Amino acid sequence: MSLIPSIFGGRRTNAFDPFSLDVWDPFQGFLTPSALANAPAKDVAAFTNAKVDWRETPEAHVFKADLPGLKKEEVKVEVEDGNILQISGERSSENEEKSDKWHRVERSSGKFMRRFRLPENAKMEEVKASMENGVLSVTVPKVPEKKPEVKSIDISG
Repeated sequence: MSLIPSIFGGRRTNAFDPFSLDVWDPFQGFLTPSALANAPAKDVAAFTNAKVDWRETPEAHVFKADLPGLKKEEVKVEVEDGNILQISGERSSENEEKSDKWHRVERSSGKFMRRFRLPENAKMEEVKASMENGVLSVTVPKVPEKKPEVKSIDISG
């Protein structure tokens, strides 16, 4: 399975994850900001695919999103329909002066939104989020697994 990461951009992908609401875009990266280097900053596409890692531990689901340059006030973490975690925000474009001549535009601006359907064992009422150095961390605790109750039976005779 070593070919799968290289086909999907060299990173672990959630293309086969039944809980992900992401859709694979065959044209992702086709019109990159470097291809639009001569375009004004306002015409550059929004960074719709903020990179998010989802890790499940025995105690929680942990999400880490790379959001460089954003403040926590520019990011929203919401719970929808009881089991959908939504991370969204907006990066403002820089002010463009008439005398400026752009040579390259690679940093994107605009709105982004990522949504994740969580399994039933997630405690959505106890979601916690923090942001440090441009990395958003969201922790969703899990309901502890019920251990089967074992009752010892005395043997007579």
